[in-house]
Amino acid sequence: MYQHANSLPEEKKDPLFQKKPELALSLIDKTRERGYEPGIVLIDSGYGNNTSFLIELEKRNLKYLGGLAKNRKVKVVNNSDNKEEIRLDILADSLPEEAFTEITIESEKPRTVWVAVMDVEISRLQGHRKIAIVMNAPTFKKAEDIDYFITNVKLSLVTPKWIVDTYSDRNWVEVFYREIKGWLGLKEYQVRSKRSLKRHFILVFCAYTFILWHRFTGGLRRRWANKPLNTFPEALEAFRTAMSCRFVKWLNHNYDVFVAYKASLGYIGA
Repeated sequence: MYQHANSLPEEKKDPLFQKKPELALSLIDKTRERGYEPGIVLIDSGYGNNTSFLIELEKRNLKYLGGLAKNRKVKVVNNSDNKEEIRLDILADSLPEEAFTEITIESEKPRTVWVAVMDVEISRLQGHRKIAIVMNAPTFKKAEDIDYFITNVKLSLVTPKWIVDTYSDRNWVEVFYREIKGWLGLKEYQVRSKRSLKRHFILVFCAYTFILWHRFTGGLRRRWANKPLNTFPEALEAFRTAMSCRFVKWLNHNYDVFVAYKASLGYIGA
C-alpha cells in the first residue's frame, strides 16, 4: 500500500516510505517468486517516463510497453549521422500524414487511431528502443487525443497494430477499479488503520473474484436468472436476488430466532 510521506512520522526519511516505482518493482518480484512470469509489463506514463524504473525492468529481463510524457526527448535513428534530440510532441508535429498507419481498435465502442512507430535512442538506455505516437486524427494539428509509448520488445515485432492491441489490454485494470468502486464499495469505508484498510480491500477483492467467477462459469445464471449475465452489474444483481430469496426462506422457518434477536436489541417483533 502506498503511503504519502506526510502520513509517516519521519516523512520521506521514514524507513517505511517507498515511492510508487519501488512498490511496483516489489510487486513484480513477488509475482515472479510465486511462479508467474509476466509476458509483458504494461505501464502508464508515470512509470514509463521513469528511466530508472525501465532500467530495473530490463535488469530483470522483462519486456514492457509504457506511456511517455509529451516533453520526453529522444534521438530519432535514421540513415544520416544527424541524431538531433527532440521533444516527442514536436516530433509528432513534424511527421507527415503518410508516416501514420490507420488502425481500428475493436472494443465495445470501436474507434480509429493513427499510429507512427520509429526507432529512437533515449538518454541512459543503451541501444535502440521503439516509440509510438498514437493520435485520434490523421494529423497532429487535427488530433485532440495524443499518446506516446515506448517498448523494449524486439524491434522487428513492434508494429502499429501490435502497439494498439497490446496496450489496450491494460484497460482491464481500469475496468476492475471502476467496477469495485461503483458496485462493491472499495472507497466506502470508515476505518483509518493500515490493517483495517487492508482487510477492507481483501474483502472487496474476494467479492469481485467470486462474482466474476460465477459470471464466467454460469453459476448464478443456472439458478437465479433466465437471461444471459453479460456484465458485472447483471451478475451482481443475480447474486443479490439469490441472497434475498435465501434470507426470506430462512426468515419463514426461523421467525422466532429473528424476533428474539431483535428483542435482545430492545426492539419489538410484530
